[in-house]
Amino acid sequence: MRIDSLSPNADRAGRYRITFSDGSTMRLYRQTVEDFGLYTGLELTAEEIARLRTAAGQMSAKMRAVRIVAASNVSKSDLEQRLIRKGESASQAREAVKWMEDLNLVDDRVTAQQTVQRCIRQGYGKARAKQALYEKQIPRELWDEVLAEYPDQTDSITNFLRARLGESWDDRDLKRAIDALVRRGHNYSQIRQVLQNLQLDTDDFPEES
Repeated sequence: MRIDSLSPNADRAGRYRITFSDGSTMRLYRQTVEDFGLYTGLELTAEEIARLRTAAGQMSAKMRAVRIVAASNVSKSDLEQRLIRKGESASQAREAVKWMEDLNLVDDRVTAQQTVQRCIRQGYGKARAKQALYEKQIPRELWDEVLAEYPDQTDSITNFLRARLGESWDDRDLKRAIDALVRRGHNYSQIRQVLQNLQLDTDDFPEES
């Protein structure tokens, strides 16, 4: 099969459009074009076309992986699943993740640390941080390490209650504020202690953490 045309300029995604003599087209990144030495008029065998399609798929997965990581911190497992959901094959997704790992562009430990630090900055409790690690598909063996020095959240809970309740509030307002704290990952024992510090009623508050 012959290459009838090769666009001189890349599209917005950085790919070059190739049209073959049978009317089919492919969009390839510059690296693939250069690796195969492609040019208008080049004749390719069926085997070469097959290798070109495989290489194009692999490069597509790699470039998509770069865009995903540039947009948010992800774990290796999360990145692989996102690539598959975007239409990459399982094998191409795995290869792209390995390529990113080799380039130190994706690291589960770093992602775990960043995830926990973000939870701390947002005033979340440890339970919410654990949920975030689960959502990021961080391996369980890293959880204890990154959560080991999770700071005491007394000040965060205190500030949240003061901001939420203000000067005028009733029991329903307090219950809503407590429910919100639980959703933010704070445990009952910490919340109870802060309520006592603020001299708020804890008679109906659960004892268990």
